[in-house]
Amino acid sequence: MKLKKELPLIAIVLLPLAYLAFVWNDLPNRVPMHWNLQGEVNRYGDKTELVLLILLLPVLVYFLLLIVPKIDPKNKLQRMGGKYDSIRFLVTTFVSILALFIIYSANNESVTNPNYILLGIGLLYFILGNYFKTLKANYFIGIRTPWTLENEEVWKATHKLAGKMWFVGGILVVLSCLIFEKQMNFIVFMSITIIISLVPVIYSYLKFRKLKNQLS
Repeated sequence: MKLKKELPLIAIVLLPLAYLAFVWNDLPNRVPMHWNLQGEVNRYGDKTELVLLILLLPVLVYFLLLIVPKIDPKNKLQRMGGKYDSIRFLVTTFVSILALFIIYSANNESVTNPNYILLGIGLLYFILGNYFKTLKANYFIGIRTPWTLENEEVWKATHKLAGKMWFVGGILVVLSCLIFEKQMNFIVFMSITIIISLVPVIYSYLKFRKLKNQLS
């Protein structure tokens, strides 16, 4: 690991911790930890829970994504080079922003609009969709079913389809966040998430069966 190369990402990871330290004395002992679809607080917790939350979000994600290529038995992630680094930067930055948003909401004791979080996730879907078709077969990232891992052609076809679906799904989630109210938007978001998650899995099985039948 080249420290100089990692410094920008380390700074992004530490930003929520720095922000939490900055507002720590202003936080009440019990802070809101969960909100419903209307943005109303439905669970409070000790403010020390925020420290654990930050460690479980950007810090843990950063170290997991840093270690994963080193333990990949096929070394496929390391061969992706800059593409994997881009995905790692994207995901780590997203969870850091999410952590900042949670701290800000806890400090102000409200979430003005939960759609903001779903909009961010929609943007993540949109961007990840662009990367899916470039993913090499591996055990950690992508549509990892028994059928995609068994056959490289199935992996490529499945991720080509998934890339298109996540790209379009991300756009639809963003539009939904801008158009619909909180409750309706949550239903749309969950429906899109289920579809773009399940359809590629089913497709990978059908594609594998088709190839297997062709060979038999």
